[in-house]
Amino acid sequence: MSEMKIVLITGASSGIGDAVARELSEAGHAVVVGARRTDRLHDLVGRIEASGGVARAHRLDVTSRDDFTRVVSATLEEFGRIDVIVNNAGVMPLSPLRALKVGEWDQMVDVNIKGVLNGIAAVLPHMEARGSGHVINIASIGAHRVSPAAAVYCATKYAVWAISDGLRQETDRLRVTVISPGVVASELAETISDDTARKAMVEFRRLAIEPDAIGRAVRYAIEQPSDVDVSEIVVRPTASPH
Repeated sequence: MSEMKIVLITGASSGIGDAVARELSEAGHAVVVGARRTDRLHDLVGRIEASGGVARAHRLDVTSRDDFTRVVSATLEEFGRIDVIVNNAGVMPLSPLRALKVGEWDQMVDVNIKGVLNGIAAVLPHMEARGSGHVINIASIGAHRVSPAAAVYCATKYAVWAISDGLRQETDRLRVTVISPGVVASELAETISDDTARKAMVEFRRLAIEPDAIGRAVRYAIEQPSDVDVSEIVVRPTASPH
């Protein structure tokens, strides 16, 4: 087993975030899980601790810099370091642009882009001072391929990809990984309010893979030797044409 790492995971109350936390805990790493739904976080921590793992839960709204400051401070006070951040929190209320769901556009920009930037800002000074650290950002296959009704969502995920590659180029001490999942079984589609987009997503998600696959990809990136940076991983269903 590799050396235990302290890993902060956002959006950990369900789906990919929950799966990443469980996978890394099983590998012997300590996980600090954040999300707005604290009841689910405490349930996750209970399951991890029952299996002998180390986990802590904090309420975290990724659009709040104050929340990030509080969670990072608490983690550093208890563990003394943060080795990895997994910026996973995201929303996906798809709709055609002509539907003019501008509030949902704002939500995607705030959570999917600003949330990632807030996470980076919260840990970067600490990681740079230590001279080591790993930033893992969860993007999407939508960062590589635009679909109808997904223009804004894909734009936010392309931004995650661009921010990740920019950070990677700016540092020779930190590792930066962007992981782009294809369709994964999760609650993301439940945020779609547009009827046409919701119906299309039901068909699209028939090929969904389980979120554990993304958990394994995160573990793979984390457990490489310190001089190896896995810059990008695309994980999609074998049968998916996209």
